[in-house]
Amino acid sequence: MDIRTVDTTLLNWTGDAIAVGLYEGTTEVTGELAQLNENLTGTLQELITDNEFEGKLGSTAVSRIGGGSLRKIILVGLGKAEDYKLDTLRRAAASISRLAKQEKLKTLGISLPVVEDNLSQTAQTITEGLLLAIHQDDRFKSEKKPIKLETVDLLGLNNQDEAIRQADIIASGVILARELVNAPANSVTPVTMAQQAEQLAINYGLAIKILEQAECEALGMGAFLGVAKASDLPPKFIHLTYKPEGTPRKKVAIVGKSLTFDSGGLNIKGAGSGIETMKMDMGGGAATLGAAKAIAQLKPDVEVHFICAATENMISGHAMRPGDILTASNGKTIEVNNTDAEGRLTLADALVFTEKLGVDAIVDLATLTGACVVALGDDIAGLWSTDPSLAQQIKDASVVAGEKFWEMPMEDKYFDGLKSGIADMKNTGPRAGGAITAALFLKQFIKETPWAHLDIAAPVWTEKDNGVNNAGATGFPVRTLVNWVMS
Repeated sequence: MDIRTVDTTLLNWTGDAIAVGLYEGTTEVTGELAQLNENLTGTLQELITDNEFEGKLGSTAVSRIGGGSLRKIILVGLGKAEDYKLDTLRRAAASISRLAKQEKLKTLGISLPVVEDNLSQTAQTITEGLLLAIHQDDRFKSEKKPIKLETVDLLGLNNQDEAIRQADIIASGVILARELVNAPANSVTPVTMAQQAEQLAINYGLAIKILEQAECEALGMGAFLGVAKASDLPPKFIHLTYKPEGTPRKKVAIVGKSLTFDSGGLNIKGAGSGIETMKMDMGGGAATLGAAKAIAQLKPDVEVHFICAATENMISGHAMRPGDILTASNGKTIEVNNTDAEGRLTLADALVFTEKLGVDAIVDLATLTGACVVALGDDIAGLWSTDPSLAQQIKDASVVAGEKFWEMPMEDKYFDGLKSGIADMKNTGPRAGGAITAALFLKQFIKETPWAHLDIAAPVWTEKDNGVNNAGATGFPVRTLVNWVMS
């Protein structure tokens, strides 16, 4: 699909369909839309009236136009004018994209209001919305349905080719993350995840080091390897690095939980646990690789390390047992009181390894706790940080991305619930505050580096179209990570 910015007005554009936005409460068209309505012999106003179109965010209506060089007119609701912002624009573009696919259009013109007089950000946001909404993951279907849409013109946004390019790059990273999460666990394994990282390194000039089991043993990664013991597949500790030309402005690291399948271990997930969806337990690692793909192409003046400790959490005669004690690579001992709290064990060694790289900030992201889903619902990720400045950077980046985070308390007193009588700590605490105690567990493996933990258990996946993402993997939070690095 070729997306272009053009200086053509909506009065002069010709093609299959033109999409225009209306604010909530608009009952009669004015200005340029009134002229378009006149050119279309009243069809636009009739579409509003006959459909009782109210302009609610994401709502759409379409009508065929008799004769002429324009076949259809599409209306998309923009919500209230005072609430119009980048995420509104992204949702409107997504709605247009889905309708264009449904109507089997080949050419499409889009005329939407500019946000805060920022042409480039408007063009980039529309493009992201279009590309991510029209994406369909049919890799595992025997019959493919090709997308017919070939050309999209963004009207009145001329000379924004760079914005289109950046949006296309970011969308490619989001789509990679989606496809990694969507793929079944017999397709995405620790081995194939490492192969994907190696392919990214080849394609985009990244440095890569894959630590094999023996190397992880030499580094004392007892927590990570304790989880990996039961799997027939070898663990892979992935370290990708992007380095800019010249001296980097800063050095940061992104660490993604990468459990390619989580059975729960000997504390096996029971009926109603969602075990059939546990292919998505590597959503943090998928987003880490998606961000790597985008960042390597955008080429910021920032050095970025991407870390994925990839393994499965399985059941066998080699499996770690409830009550076992593991020793992490910083010497901390962990009493395993629940083998289904394995992600934090893999992240423990990953964080110790990452801090030794001497970066200025570390962000980890993980589908870590059901408790965070209970606390914040399906659309919002939890954010914990030891550094207020870093937390604010993540929140600022997420606003532009249209991805929601809520900062949660790092309540040190709650660590009492993780205390063990025979080890330095247990891997789980009481049910109450479970997302907080998980963050406090991870905090034990960071010494001084500014650090943020993102619990993304809910928003990496959606059961239905939520206005921005189609059902399935969402690619959350690739856009936030990219914006953070680029800021």
